[in-house]
Amino acid sequence: MAQRKASIKRETRETCIDLSLNVDGTGQYEIATGIHMFDHMLSQLARHGSFDISLKATGDDAHHLVEDVGICLGKAFLEALGECRGIVRMADASVPMDDALSMVALDISGRGYAKLDLVLTENDMLGFPSDLIRHFLETFAIEARMNLHARTLYGTNDHHKAEAVFKAMGKALDRATSVDARCADDLPSTKGCLEN
Repeated sequence: MAQRKASIKRETRETCIDLSLNVDGTGQYEIATGIHMFDHMLSQLARHGSFDISLKATGDDAHHLVEDVGICLGKAFLEALGECRGIVRMADASVPMDDALSMVALDISGRGYAKLDLVLTENDMLGFPSDLIRHFLETFAIEARMNLHARTLYGTNDHHKAEAVFKAMGKALDRATSVDARCADDLPSTKGCLEN
């Protein structure tokens, strides 16, 4: 199997992003966005998805930075997975964290769509507005061309609810991107193609 890796660089008047991804990694990460809580969330995705992620990002404000990281990470998954031959494609995971329980279900379908029910209190988690979690997930799903459904079932602490979502997304992505040896050369679709 070809190495499933991608490197994405994006430079605009608002942000500068340098990202590399290894889908078949071991959960190693070096992440520096200047937003500590965002780095923490992305590190959960890497560790619990066993993805190697290297990310350096700067930007003029948190909104632009988070959006552009979502664009780049989505594009990196899309590029690294290529034709998606042999992947499991669909997966879900539920993750508890203390008071919170979150779940993620996804389909690497070639169609970008996000349905989110995160029940966050719109606070500012150490300089990371909780609404940017929604924006990141929507942007990521569109650029990765996957259906992404995420939900917090309950919880009182926004940090715990958000962290459980990122851990669940890591677990679900790991399962969905894994290769099924029984059909390793096949596209996971009855149509014989995935939508672009």
